[in-house]
Amino acid sequence: MSQLQSEAPRAAVGGAPLAEKTAHRPEVQGLRALAVLMVVTYHIWFGRVSGGVDIFLLISAFLLTLSFVRKVEGGRSLALVRYWLHQFKRLLPPVAVVLIGTLTATAVFVPQSRWPEILSQSWASLLYFQNWLLAAQSVDYYAADHSTSSPLQHFWSLSIQGQVFILWPLLLAASALLARMLRVRFRRVVLAVFGAVFVASLSFSIAETYGNQAHAYFDTRTRLWEFALGSLLALALPYLKPPRWMRVGMGWLGLATMLSVGFLLDVQGQFPGYVALVPLVAASLVIVAGQTGSRIGADRFLSWKPLMRLGDMSYALYLWHWPVLVIYLIWRDRQEVGPVGGAAIIMLSLVLAYLTTKLVERPLRSSAWVNRNSVRAAVVIGLCIAVVAAPVAGWQYGLKVQAERLTASADKNNPGAASLVPGYTGAEDNPKLYLPRPSRLDDEAVRPAPGCSAENAPDSELLASGCGELRAEGTPSKSIVIVGDSHSLQWFEPLQAMASENNWQIVTIFKGACSFGDPGIGRWPECDEWNQLALDYILLHQPDAVLTVGTAASPGTGSEVVVPGMAEAAAKLIENGTQVIVMRDNPRFPESLIECVESRGPDAIECNPSRDAHMNAEPPVELISELAPQVRYMDLTDFICTDAECPAVVGNVYVYLDTNHLTKTYLQTLQFEFERQWFQATGW
Repeated sequence: MSQLQSEAPRAAVGGAPLAEKTAHRPEVQGLRALAVLMVVTYHIWFGRVSGGVDIFLLISAFLLTLSFVRKVEGGRSLALVRYWLHQFKRLLPPVAVVLIGTLTATAVFVPQSRWPEILSQSWASLLYFQNWLLAAQSVDYYAADHSTSSPLQHFWSLSIQGQVFILWPLLLAASALLARMLRVRFRRVVLAVFGAVFVASLSFSIAETYGNQAHAYFDTRTRLWEFALGSLLALALPYLKPPRWMRVGMGWLGLATMLSVGFLLDVQGQFPGYVALVPLVAASLVIVAGQTGSRIGADRFLSWKPLMRLGDMSYALYLWHWPVLVIYLIWRDRQEVGPVGGAAIIMLSLVLAYLTTKLVERPLRSSAWVNRNSVRAAVVIGLCIAVVAAPVAGWQYGLKVQAERLTASADKNNPGAASLVPGYTGAEDNPKLYLPRPSRLDDEAVRPAPGCSAENAPDSELLASGCGELRAEGTPSKSIVIVGDSHSLQWFEPLQAMASENNWQIVTIFKGACSFGDPGIGRWPECDEWNQLALDYILLHQPDAVLTVGTAASPGTGSEVVVPGMAEAAAKLIENGTQVIVMRDNPRFPESLIECVESRGPDAIECNPSRDAHMNAEPPVELISELAPQVRYMDLTDFICTDAECPAVVGNVYVYLDTNHLTKTYLQTLQFEFERQWFQATGW
């Protein structure tokens, strides 16, 4: 990911304690303060991911495990429900404050086209499933992809930690019960349980990071080993007693390593696989070094009072720095901030973090009324959820009503692609009537057909997860497979209307960011495997026709190439008796054109980019023709662009959902030309 890749600590970050009283470890408090500084400065000034989030995961499990082990060995009740209420009572108030602040700034500074995403992420952030939402979006490239610029993206890690704060006490309680039943030491059972979690999760993490790193980055399962390592460290710590001179060296080595991880390693591209062991081992060295008592020990620096104070408000600092950064970039229409702007963002984040800690976190933490019993803790949790849920739900409902009213009154004035037919005379340009409404873009992504029936379902889970089917009544007159990535899938929109009229069956075989082609042409491992399975599936089922996108446009270069391996795959399908219809790719752009219109107006040059700068004069189909001469082509570029430009708005309809996907509304206006070219290509 880019500058806007995010990472996040949770209770390990900041003033919210992770458990009940533990032995005071000022170097751990300083360690997490330093880690949050890494996260903030790497994001704001260096546009990189620091690896600091992994350190927070380790610390959170380390402290939680210490607390629970002491409870069990001290004969105290774990009181899980009270623990969970206690934890989320401390964590949710700052979250509610930041979400309300972010929503307010969104209404003022953020284009309407981004509102649906931010509103949906508000629910995900509040209810601790943000990471799963982003994991789905990371492989869902047919949707508007603004995940890297969402002001709430950083909640993905908070969500993972919230999930682990529920899971870990359950595992510890189960370990205590098992130890009692087997009459063995509790620590031995905990060691076995978290050792197994470590091995299983790390193995899964390595495999998924290799096969689909974008999804793995947000997957809870690929992160559990980082928590498990923190738990194992807590268990091993009493037995790790190196001499003082060695601990002094370990402390500084650990600090130096963790500070340099973001520069030396590709955190965004290689984590959370085995490479993530580097910052975790580095942090472990610091924790094992502990309090050396040496004047030159790293712990002396980590126990520095300003760092301790920063540690107290590091949770709030993390919560605030990311929304402040992203909203600034959106407001200023920039991709990065300079040294001065970055310093201002850090200062504003520090002020907001200080006020949140002083006015929200500390009063609630010390309130005798709130802390008196679990019922009052539940009330605080309920109020925090309600304070955010009410405006989010109301905002979403208001946008829905507004969009329905405007759509009902504007339909007849939105010819879309029909306005590019030579000699067209009709509705004039009117920004008040533009469809779709920017606040309803979540409905504009073309979705796969419903899941495949037993007759057409693939055997492989990898293929089945992206299989959809539009069923015909009885025996279909024709069968069609749409195969490929989101640029192939989007043509399901006009084709399904034709299928309903002619009793055709359509099967969609889709994988985000994975274009269809011969698997011998290497892409990435999971994509190659998916392509082999897709090719085998089509050869087995022998549909009448296959539709796929066969070229790939490059934004801003005028370079358009044939999809690697597409011609080889097409030749195999044709030889097997299936017609292959190849669509030309639509133009792609460096920035979202719908956001361009919102910020600059429909007549701005930037919102009407040159056609030649983004597409070849003619599609590069010679290579396809050489290998598969019977391939048939469809090219709708003349009904997306004029001769000179590719406008953001055509016939009062927004053409693009984001930087490269057509809106469902515009695809519907392309129906007439798609239908003409389809019948011409197939001869049906």
